[in-house]
Amino acid sequence: MLQLASAYFPIVLLVYLMTKKNSMPSFRALPLSALALYVVMLVIFKRDPNLVHAAILDGLLVAWTPILIIAGAIFLFRTMEATGALAVIRTWLNSISDNPIAQLMIVGWAFQFLIEGASGFGTPAALAGPVLVGLGFPAVRVAIFCLILNSVPVSFGAVGTPTWFGLSAVTLSDMELAEVGIKSAWLNGIAATFIVIVALAFVVERKDIAKNIVFILLSVLVCVAPYIAIATMSYEFPSLLGGGIGLIATIVLAKMGIGLAHHESQSDEAVKTVTARELLKATFPLWGTVLLLIVTRVPQLGIKPLLLLKEPGFTLSLGSLGDLSVSAALVVSLTGIFNTAESWSHSFLYVPSLIPFGVIALLTLKLYTEGSVKDVLSETVDQMRKPVIALLGALVFVNLVMMGGEESAVALIGSNLANLTGSNWQFFSAFLGALGSFFSGSATISNLTFAGIQDSIAMELSLNRTTILALQSVGGSMGNMVCINNIVAVASVLALGDKEGYILKRTAIAMLVYGLVVGVAGVILFG
Repeated sequence: MLQLASAYFPIVLLVYLMTKKNSMPSFRALPLSALALYVVMLVIFKRDPNLVHAAILDGLLVAWTPILIIAGAIFLFRTMEATGALAVIRTWLNSISDNPIAQLMIVGWAFQFLIEGASGFGTPAALAGPVLVGLGFPAVRVAIFCLILNSVPVSFGAVGTPTWFGLSAVTLSDMELAEVGIKSAWLNGIAATFIVIVALAFVVERKDIAKNIVFILLSVLVCVAPYIAIATMSYEFPSLLGGGIGLIATIVLAKMGIGLAHHESQSDEAVKTVTARELLKATFPLWGTVLLLIVTRVPQLGIKPLLLLKEPGFTLSLGSLGDLSVSAALVVSLTGIFNTAESWSHSFLYVPSLIPFGVIALLTLKLYTEGSVKDVLSETVDQMRKPVIALLGALVFVNLVMMGGEESAVALIGSNLANLTGSNWQFFSAFLGALGSFFSGSATISNLTFAGIQDSIAMELSLNRTTILALQSVGGSMGNMVCINNIVAVASVLALGDKEGYILKRTAIAMLVYGLVVGVAGVILFG
């Protein structure tokens, strides 16, 4: 009982610190909560201090993956600002439609859908957010909107990684895995309509949503219909192809004004036109990023394996710290941390920091005469100071709460929640997946962590295992909107300072709606 209460305590502390009236910024709340968890691990759980310290070092190293991704996204965004590319994109989007709903659905829904299918890693909101802010939408509302909508495609994000790799810890036949993918697509697709409307309500007035409801529903449909259809054939490309088809179709719908109410423009930019050449040049940071992501992510193209080559070029012993190795593809690894099984690895050429963000940003600066590398880099470094501290604390927290496998604090919480709900578990199982994403910042890691527990619960309660695993996968997706890593990332890119707690309280509402919808849909559709 003491261990269970102690497992909950650091999590409750973190949520309290970040959501109380005078909320504490993440760069203070996360390290403080990690410190509390450190004490709990040593005193209450009585973990081996050497293992605890190895987990801490591993967390500090793993944190540099999201740190470098965020830095790359900020660098690209600042480049788009400095070169004037963002201003041209704003003018072009206004020429397609100056209706705010149309702009939100094109950039925040369909474009994010496509980016998630190619990359994951929190990339979609980091790219879409600045574009929407450039269109004049309030930054805090944009952050909430983008986080909420970076959920539906996540089960098949990064070319299906959360499904085919995330569920690899559970023994499933090809037919069962395909069934999990199809059920996940249906559940996410059903939730999509509800969650898009919830997200829009945080940015625009409800009367505007009602006036443009036909366009909204059509935009959701043109992404979700191909997404579900492709899921019946593949669990790698539903989000990538669904987002691509949906983006083109949503732009066409907006251009033709189908389902859109007339909107009185408040800006002179609405009457300006952008030539095809200007548009191609201005959108290069976006389409160049997407293209590079697709080329480096789709295994069939043969580049992805090259970027992930782990054969070390050289190895160096760092004594008790472990053995450092660097491969020809710049995959840096540290194994045997403090003489334990803990290890760390970072693929510099695969993780979307240098490629595509860094490369595309430098090419953009070369393409334009405006903007200098020095100025953009200086702005990026200034904007990254607090997020670095927050993410170091976050990943230490994650590693400590998940250490111990089936005896970890997070597994203890999962089992406790399953016991409390009993035979009604199917209504709540998605929330366990969301809990995993909240901690780890990854639907893939959530699935790796909880799929085994979910499978055991399904068998123990005689529930359909593919349905429960689909709900786990969907939960990992919806948890994307509340995970600390993503919130810190978007707040950092949009320079929102200490607004993370404010954002979390609102995305949590959307996550509850999502969970209730898929819980009910799972029971009705799949028994």
